[in-house]
Formats: sequence, C-alpha cells, structure tokens
Amino acid sequence: MRAETQSIIDEIQQAISLLRRHLDWDVATKRLQELNALSESPDLWNDQEKAQKLLRERNRLDQQIGAVSKLSRDLNEAVELIELGEAEGEASIVEDAEATLKTLRSELAKRQVQALLSGEADGNDSYLEVHAGAGGTESQDWALMLMRMYTRWAEQHGCKVELMEESAGEQAGVKSATILVKGDNAYGWLKTESGVHRLVRISPFDANARRQTSFASVWVYPVVDDAINIDINESDVRVDTYRSSGAGGQHVNTTDSAVRLTHIPTGIAVACQNERSQHKNRATAWQMLRARLYERELKLREEKAMAEAASKTEIGWGHQIRSYVLQPYQLVKDLRTGVESTAPDDVLNGDLDPFMEASLAQRIAGTADKQVQDID
Repeated sequence: MRAETQSIIDEIQQAISLLRRHLDWDVATKRLQELNALSESPDLWNDQEKAQKLLRERNRLDQQIGAVSKLSRDLNEAVELIELGEAEGEASIVEDAEATLKTLRSELAKRQVQALLSGEADGNDSYLEVHAGAGGTESQDWALMLMRMYTRWAEQHGCKVELMEESAGEQAGVKSATILVKGDNAYGWLKTESGVHRLVRISPFDANARRQTSFASVWVYPVVDDAINIDINESDVRVDTYRSSGAGGQHVNTTDSAVRLTHIPTGIAVACQNERSQHKNRATAWQMLRARLYERELKLREEKAMAEAASKTEIGWGHQIRSYVLQPYQLVKDLRTGVESTAPDDVLNGDLDPFMEASLAQRIAGTADKQVQDID
C-alpha cells in the first residue's frame, strides 16, 4: 500500500476515533437503546411535549451514531478493496477505492465541525448585541462595522437577519444595536463571538490621520421556544418605554413605542423597537429577556469554558477576545485560540468560520489556552 494512501487511512481512523470520543460512544449507544424502548411505550403520547422531546433526542442520537458507523464501514470496505486490487493487480479497483477514501476524508471534516455544534441550544436562532466602548464616534463606528460583519456572515450562511433595536451614534455608527439571526445552528456558531473586539486603524474622523484604538463588545444569546420554561417574577423587571431612534425611515416613530426591560436581580437589560406597536415590542422584549436568562443559565452550567461575558466587563484593554489591526500592518488575531488572518477585509466581510471553528474546538477540549491544533 502506498505511503500516501496509508496516511489518508490513518487520518480517517483518527477522525472517526475523535467523533466516537466526542459522542461518548458507549454512553450514547446505551442511551439510544433506552430511547428506542421508551418510544415503543403505548403511554408515550400521554404527554405530547415529553414525547416530542424524547423523539427529537432519539432521532439526533440515531443520526449521529448511524453516520459514524457508516463512515467506519465505508473505511473498512475501501481498505479491503485496496488490498484485493493490489493482490490481483487490478489498478482500477485500487484507484476507485482511493477515491472513496478521499471522499470519506472530506465527509469526516464536515462531520467534525457538525459534532462541535451539539450544545443544548446550538440549533436555535440567535440574538446578537453590539455595544460601543469608550471613545465616542470611533468606537460607535467600530460597533457598526461589527454589525455589518455579522450580518454578512449570516447572509453567506443562508440566515435571515432582523434588526431588533438600534441606538444611533451622535455623528456616525451606533451606540448599541441588536439583531436576530434566523438559521440552522445560528446560536451554535455565533456564541463563540461573545467578548470584546479591538480595532486598530488610521481614524477616518481625525484630520491629522492618527492611529486610533477602538473597542466594542458583542453579546450572543439563543432564542428560546415555548418548550423551555423560564420563570420570571414580573416584580423583578423594570419596564421603560421611549421613542424609537435610528437612521430614519420605518425605525423612527413619533410615539413612545420602543420598550426596554431590565431584570433587576441580574442587571440584564433588553430592548426592542423594530415594531411601531408598543404592544408587539413589549412581547418581543419579553421573549428576548427569557432568552438572555436562559443563556445565562447555560453559561452557569459550563465549567468556565470561556471568560466572563463581555457586557459584564469593562469594554477596553485586557478583556478583548480578538484584535483587528488595519494599520501599520494588516492582521486579525483571536487571542483565545491564536488563529490569525492577514486579510482583515475578508474577515470584516464575514469570513469568520476559521475563528468560530477553532473556538468551538477549544470549548469541546475544555482548555482555555490550548491551541486548536492540539486536538485536531
């Protein structure tokens, strides 16, 4: 067998082993057997909500286990064909089997990324907030650039984006803004972006063309459905109404239709102004607050997998997760994983997948400082 072919086989075997370990194979297969038995119970549909949850879990596990099992079978068959073709001198059989190996390697690369998106709410839609840091117009412009970056990333991945709230800057940019990203695994991908983002560039607002450093924070939390019960004591929530603001058009109203909710025990605040009706904005704001509190609960369950959420820290030096340097050189560097890009224009146009994948892999590994290469 050629050394190159053996190298591909070893790579595929390692990837399959990683997938099995990520699934916790023995536990997962035992759980699937339990779910199959429960799904056959005649009393299953007495509680429809519980039944639906059980079937979703069963289908998810069945799909994951089945996919890994098929990859293992396909690998074994390809190896057997190569050995047979070499033994009988049939070069065409060997070539076909080697082509199959390359296809398997590509399929496994996709599966490995999908395996990283297995958190409790990873498949949900997502809210994403951006807040400008200290620095006035500079930071507000940077916050707007981040909003555009995430909007472009979402559009490139077939997601829909809705503007939920926007507080415009005095001269340019935004003080804060919230978007809703709707799409498969929207929260699973975007959750890696929570933190402080630092920009270094020649200021377009400085007549002397001096280099400026700006900061903005990003907060990401999942949309929750009715099946997730989040109890909120209404007496713990302060409700404020105000006049919507924005760049103009449909987001500027003449009545106090915008709504801000503040959860006093946690300090969590959400706002919605995308509807002209205060009633609709209030209903959406309550959904957003439930989502924020749910996200907070998810964070508490993690064993310090990431730093304290960006909006609870100072938006400035020492708290950033990523730096975007446009001057005097061009480099985007993630300070958690070490992943870099020398094409900041591409990154600001939505090319974020390498950063997200590395951060997801780091979360799965459970090590805050380890490079993603160590677990690939």
